[in-house]
Amino acid sequence: MTVVYEDNHIIVVNKTASEIVQGDKTGDTPLSETVKEYIKVKYNKPGNVFLGVTHRLDRPVSGLVVFAKTSKALSRLNDMFRLGEVKKTYWAIVKERPKELEGELTHWLVRNEKQNKSYAYDTEKPNSKKAILRYKLIGHSQNYHLLEVDLQTGRHHQIRCQLAKMGCPIKGDLKYGSPRSNPDGSICLHARRITFIHPVSKEVIDLKAPLPSGNLWNGFEMK
Repeated sequence: MTVVYEDNHIIVVNKTASEIVQGDKTGDTPLSETVKEYIKVKYNKPGNVFLGVTHRLDRPVSGLVVFAKTSKALSRLNDMFRLGEVKKTYWAIVKERPKELEGELTHWLVRNEKQNKSYAYDTEKPNSKKAILRYKLIGHSQNYHLLEVDLQTGRHHQIRCQLAKMGCPIKGDLKYGSPRSNPDGSICLHARRITFIHPVSKEVIDLKAPLPSGNLWNGFEMK
């Protein structure tokens, strides 16, 4: 991880594709603990460091994650995420070119806990949640297409599931129909940009994450 922004109340980091945001059954060290350790060392803090998790990214996804350093910032950020006041923009690499160069996708997602997977339907189903995103084709390379995705709702595996339903599974995402995995276990989905009103100072925070290294992400001809 690298720190993209930090002040007294929040810290925003660029997560690599292998890191988990919060502890899970794997027992691997979560990003939250890595950030706590960073704060502890940087500020020479004795005892426990407060760090609040405000949202999550799936483990194989890279990009921006916002943490709260104070309880005041945490409660306000939690409200902002819940109310959709945080604008999140993702970049996704897909093999198939979408039929429409840009558009809005609306589906009803049903989450299967056992499979840790969501299924997209065109009409409302029992226990489904409405999912909306906007996408735009912004670049292409010899073999792949680059989509910019604006999330309107925040559902489980939403981008992965909706793009696959459209016929454009994300590169490396075996769970949602990509034919091959990526060598490092990542999928080509990157939380590229995040914009919100600072929970305490009220100024606009608008941050961009550097792209993952390598020719794949950096080899696109942009529109």
